[in-house]
Amino acid sequence: MPRPFVTSPPDAPPRRPTHRTLVFGSYLFSSTIFLPHALAAPGSETQARHATVHAARTPHATTAPDTARGTSRGLSPAAARAATPTATPPSRPEVISVSRQRQTPATRAEARLASIPGATSVIDAQKTLKGRNFTSADALSFQPGVFAQSSGGGDGLRLSIRGSGIATGTNYFRSGMLMMFDGLPVTTPAGTPYELFEPLGLRYTEVLRGANAFDYGGLQLGGAINYVTQTGYDAQKYQARVEAGSFGYVKEQVSSGAVIGKFDYFVSVTNSYRGGYQENTKATSFGINANFGYRFNDRVSTRAFFRYRQTVNGYPGYLTRDQILSDPKQSQSPYYSWGAHRIQPGTKYYGDMTTIRIDDASKIELGFNYQDAPIDIENNATSQVWGYKTVAGVLNYDRHDVLSGHKSDTQFGILTYSDLDAWQTNHIRVNSGANAGLFAGQPLGETLRHVKYGGTENYFHLRNNTEVAHNLWLTAAGALAFIGRESDVTYPNRSHLGTSSVNFIPRGGFRYIPYHNIEIYGNVSRSIQPPNDWNYNYAGAYYNAAAYPLQNYAGENSTSGRLRNQTATTFEIGTTGHYFHNKWSLSYYHSAVRNELLTVMTPQSEAAGTSIYGNASPTTHQGVEFSLETELLKWSGNTLSLRQAYTYQDFRYRHDAVFGHNRLPGIPEHFYQGEIHLDMHNGFYAGFNAQVSSKVGASYDMTYFAPSYHIYNANIGYAWPRKHREVFLSFNNLANKHYAAIVVPGYQSAGKQLSVMQPGDGFGVFAGVSMGFD
Repeated sequence: MPRPFVTSPPDAPPRRPTHRTLVFGSYLFSSTIFLPHALAAPGSETQARHATVHAARTPHATTAPDTARGTSRGLSPAAARAATPTATPPSRPEVISVSRQRQTPATRAEARLASIPGATSVIDAQKTLKGRNFTSADALSFQPGVFAQSSGGGDGLRLSIRGSGIATGTNYFRSGMLMMFDGLPVTTPAGTPYELFEPLGLRYTEVLRGANAFDYGGLQLGGAINYVTQTGYDAQKYQARVEAGSFGYVKEQVSSGAVIGKFDYFVSVTNSYRGGYQENTKATSFGINANFGYRFNDRVSTRAFFRYRQTVNGYPGYLTRDQILSDPKQSQSPYYSWGAHRIQPGTKYYGDMTTIRIDDASKIELGFNYQDAPIDIENNATSQVWGYKTVAGVLNYDRHDVLSGHKSDTQFGILTYSDLDAWQTNHIRVNSGANAGLFAGQPLGETLRHVKYGGTENYFHLRNNTEVAHNLWLTAAGALAFIGRESDVTYPNRSHLGTSSVNFIPRGGFRYIPYHNIEIYGNVSRSIQPPNDWNYNYAGAYYNAAAYPLQNYAGENSTSGRLRNQTATTFEIGTTGHYFHNKWSLSYYHSAVRNELLTVMTPQSEAAGTSIYGNASPTTHQGVEFSLETELLKWSGNTLSLRQAYTYQDFRYRHDAVFGHNRLPGIPEHFYQGEIHLDMHNGFYAGFNAQVSSKVGASYDMTYFAPSYHIYNANIGYAWPRKHREVFLSFNNLANKHYAAIVVPGYQSAGKQLSVMQPGDGFGVFAGVSMGFD
């Protein structure tokens, strides 16, 4: 079995790419023809891919680990060519090719994740940087199973994987998946604060869908997303980037990275402004992203991380379907007159990850982080001031063995995060006018409520992969989850709630490689998702405002206010591979969900600036996730390619007393993205892509829908060969389509149009330039 070359110590960070190739003989063309897996033209990226993939799927054929664990299946053709020596067939011994070309960070990530028996992918930042990078929605495009939409130009996305986060709108902590920076959790008992997710300054992003995030301790329905930062080993010493365009958009970045002996550093500073496509959606941000690494010796290294970001985002409210179709630029009354907005005055993140290689077969990773996330929400007649200080830690032990002649890969891990100081205070912000409602005439700034929160989540997970037969790997895993929640209303009336639970989460799976460029996988897994700590105060008796009572919204079947943990049993089967210029990934999953955490927006809850939360009767999530990359034409170093990503999502009640077998609203059933792309050897590139969505249910009775849509975008650019200089021009929504990008469903339409939708941007033109120097 081929094995990638390792030219540095096992834990050495990647050096800059070098190329050393020795070729003997004159039969390269004939050997290409007769290789069983040579399905492409000589020099094709496709034929080189197999050797790396096959080696990567053997635990002992490892390459230099990176700061963060993880990776994806389905090495890109270029990545495989960079990772592996050209194979020589036995029938042509006179042809010897030895490659010392280094892997890219993204391909190393792919090789690490390849042992997972399920759907994963890696997003190379070098590809996403060829166009606008305003929010994470730009970076997460073309990922099957991932629904990421931005509205109003702010950082608050509608983000869902396999139905996770279906209960969360755009101005809330994100829920339903584990989100990480460099293998350290950003997720807290309150969910995931979103203001730190600046897409510039990344090397790559790992997406582990569903239970395939198990090795990270990601046991929620949606899985995990891991954002991996650049380091001094792969960044330019000096780099500057500027993007600008429609809706008053300007974004600037300066960064620097270098290696100084055993020390390396990377620092990125970003600043952005956007006037907004829709009324009252002005958005500003300023952020710092830095990390500092030190190698004590060949076996011990550490890296410290720091992030800071402050944002201000206008809030336009939600519109009806007809309002979006006729004039999507309008905001809902009275938010414009109130100047509604959300402020993150300065969120701080500190972390460290230390790697200790015990011997050639085992290593330990030890990491921790601390977050301070203040929030001031000025969206409604009341203001909500929040403070969240949290701490998290990870401990991972990995070992590779040979047991009775069979390769075996074992991991034990601990993931923990807890609230240190978490609270919320509500004040009267507007006390005049008809829309001030209950607060007319009351003093401005008067405190309405104060709540203290407490939460902890502790996951102990153990996993083993063993090759029980040639090219057949079995995975057995299990985890214990200790989860606690506390919510204490201290004003105006005392109301305390405390819950705790111990849960066992098993997982089993297989990977089989019937042919060296094709893999089949499957798994059966359990998942668990506790409510966010603040959810308890927006459900029933624990939402301490008599004017906003909880009813049986969202098909709730739990005791009022006492939300239960959401659990699911998921079956997944899929395949990945490449054949004749095509690289694919295809997976089908079916989840039986109990106590699904859902949300509903009512007029009363909207006036209070929130939604109402509850557990649903049993539901089913099932879907198909498919991606295909095809080389249509290749000539003289030029390539014309097509990439496609399709997601089918069928989420529905099983037998709800009110809604029967209705589909769950808020997420499209069909979602497709496709792009035809031209890459020229002289550095010119161009692309044309389409995004297509089916209609989206906007009420739980499924009588009210956001219409289907298709939008078209184009991108052209030029990257100077062998230089870190690039310019691009992007055209978004060429047909100026009016559409609802985000839907946070209401309860029942009853023939009325509900204000539950937010529009996507209209036609826009954006340009960018990036320059780097070493």
